[in-house]
Amino acid sequence: MFKKISFFLFCFFVLIIPLVGLAQEDNKVNIYFFWAEGCPHCAKEEIFLDKLESKYKEGINLQSFEVSRDSDNARLLVEFGKELHTDVSGVPFLVVGEEHFTGFLSEETTGAAIESYLVSLLEQTGQNNQNSGENTWLENVKIPLLGQVNLKTFSLPVLTVFLGILDGFNPCAMWVLLFLISMLLGMKDRCRMWILGGSFIITSALVYFLFMAAWLNLILFLGLIVWVRILIGLVALGGGALNLREFFKNKEAACKVTGDEKRRRIFDRIKEVVSRRSFILAFGGIILLAVAVNMVELICSAGLPAVYSQVLVLNDLSTLARYGYIAIYIFFFMLDDMLVFVIAMITLHMTGISTKYSRYSSLIGGIIMLIIGILLIFKHQWLMFG
Repeated sequence: MFKKISFFLFCFFVLIIPLVGLAQEDNKVNIYFFWAEGCPHCAKEEIFLDKLESKYKEGINLQSFEVSRDSDNARLLVEFGKELHTDVSGVPFLVVGEEHFTGFLSEETTGAAIESYLVSLLEQTGQNNQNSGENTWLENVKIPLLGQVNLKTFSLPVLTVFLGILDGFNPCAMWVLLFLISMLLGMKDRCRMWILGGSFIITSALVYFLFMAAWLNLILFLGLIVWVRILIGLVALGGGALNLREFFKNKEAACKVTGDEKRRRIFDRIKEVVSRRSFILAFGGIILLAVAVNMVELICSAGLPAVYSQVLVLNDLSTLARYGYIAIYIFFFMLDDMLVFVIAMITLHMTGISTKYSRYSSLIGGIIMLIIGILLIFKHQWLMFG
């Protein structure tokens, strides 16, 4: 009981009070450093913090907490995570004032961001006597058409859009929609055409969203464990190699998961559903068909979602932000399907994506997956944007 009371008081004075306002002692900025024994990035950050303490010794109060062997420190880290509303499953984890930094790449990147924020706090307290201009140019770069862009936070959205589009050019995801459209074009009721086709696309998007959310939560549950990251890196390397093999071997860009026999059964099912007179039965049948088809076709698309989910976990994002990024990914993943469907419904003519684009998406996607796989294994810090 005494130990619990002591720990509660310790948390109250060391954690709660500093997080209510700016943590200071005699106008000093409090810095809380959580690290683990044997963590190489923790060791790098510790060296950097020693330099930082020497450089700003009059303005900062640095406190260090080892979490792998000290259970009290580990619990304190969890409390910090609750107060800051952030994930604390990985170390090093640093709290400076009211800001936090997860992971440590180098003094030139993560270190520069930490020092830049520290300098801004020291200026508020009148303790700053150093120049804080390092790497601030990254926050204001003018790019044609895009205007002012913060490069520290720009990379993850770009990667999201790019991978979503690449994942969307999937031969296994397009042929079912094309056959469904061919059946819908024979209808006289335009409203029914739009609703049935649209429900198929929306259901497909929801199934894929749930699939990616499951990947994300599995990786979050396992935490920032080294072997998990390496395993997903190996998955990325394997998926990239398979994509490159498909580019050179599968010149027709045909889906090998759903063979002729499965296709015939799906074709028959689509005909049966679309031809039903009852709109309710047809609507329900389309939704069930979309779920069943997409569950089978997820075999073709397991690699990129797993790799992208690992990238999201590496970045310091809120739960809402992670799901938001997945939603953006899904939108661009479904973009080609939506365009094909809308054009067909407006023009009443069949259209589709050329196999040439599917083939080259395999090439580009394969190269990207190989690069991400190598980075996950050897330089995962380069995937920690922002």
